[in-house]
Amino acid sequence: MTETEQALPLSHIRVLDLTRVRAGPTAVRQLADWGADVIKVELPAALEGDNALGGSRSGPDFQNLHRNKRSLTLDLKNPEGRDLFLKLAATADVVVENFRPDVKHRLGVGYDDLAGINPRLIYASLSAFGEEGPYRPRPGVDQIVQGMSGLMSVTGEPDGRPMRVGIPVADLSAGLMAAMGVLLALVHRDRTGRGQWVQTSLLNAQLFMLDFQAARWLMAGEEPGRAGNDHPTNVPMGLFRTADDPINIAPVGQSMWRRLCEVLGAPEWADDPRYASLKARQQNRADLNAAIEDRLATAPAAHWLKLLDEAEIPSGPMNTIRQAFDDPQVRHNRMARNYAAPDGSSRTLVGQPIALSGTRDMPFRAAPERGADTDAILAELGYDPAAIARLHEGNIV
Repeated sequence: MTETEQALPLSHIRVLDLTRVRAGPTAVRQLADWGADVIKVELPAALEGDNALGGSRSGPDFQNLHRNKRSLTLDLKNPEGRDLFLKLAATADVVVENFRPDVKHRLGVGYDDLAGINPRLIYASLSAFGEEGPYRPRPGVDQIVQGMSGLMSVTGEPDGRPMRVGIPVADLSAGLMAAMGVLLALVHRDRTGRGQWVQTSLLNAQLFMLDFQAARWLMAGEEPGRAGNDHPTNVPMGLFRTADDPINIAPVGQSMWRRLCEVLGAPEWADDPRYASLKARQQNRADLNAAIEDRLATAPAAHWLKLLDEAEIPSGPMNTIRQAFDDPQVRHNRMARNYAAPDGSSRTLVGQPIALSGTRDMPFRAAPERGADTDAILAELGYDPAAIARLHEGNIV
């Protein structure tokens, strides 16, 4: 570990990673990026082909999810493999898993199994629907939860079909919530000396992420519908056509609304009874949006974005992902980070959105090859070369 890596806030934490697919690896990536010694536990190559979920190990998805880790191959179904894992768990601070709820208990690596040998252990579980309840045994993935949570009911055009979000938002939300739960449990352990079981699910995380849309139903009895590119409640706010490219405009409050009227060359709209109040604008959204687009059609996007910026009205272009990463602010924020691939070439991954003043030069390491660190990790546990060779011969590691 380099001096820079030792300065990272989680460099004293060891994590055993039993996760696959996306939600679990998202949680572990947050810990790995901030310096935790993450041991990714995988099946020996002889027991699993190269086409496991996650795609090619050298591909962008796998590298983005599994960077900054070490890899240990281990067959948990083998009693000797399970015993080896228990030895590792005795040295660990955190275990993260996203098996279906019954699998970890069948394998004998659930929280109760491990807490008995390491009471300080923090054990994080991510499931589709929860560790208990009527849907406990059901399989579930991001797409299913986007529909079940109500997210798709508020996504898409008002007269169109429900629409999934263009990223796996339930997976990502659950992963980030799990990482936050682990950090909370680590703080609690510092005070009490005791570990605990951290649980979250794709369903719970996505319901939480509904935020004000959920609160509209729970508190006011309003069931939101789809609003397309318009904001569900604030008017005007959305994506508008110009003479060339569409732009997003988001005036908030009456003073910004009045400034927008000035920018558009229609100051009389500010006091027009159809538009003067938010309630009036909500009732006349279609007419107002059409009137705004008529004005915007007289000039290109760059013209309007300059005027809107000068008027201090939130606005921005509708970028492609390529254009987003070419943006000067995104470049300044270092959201694209280079790292050295195993073949020595330089590649680029998505950076961390969190900045800490004391750890500005966070290093990125490529995702490991399967079992690349098995022998070193076993040696750390006290296994000699002969014992390690025997474990390999039996496909235990």
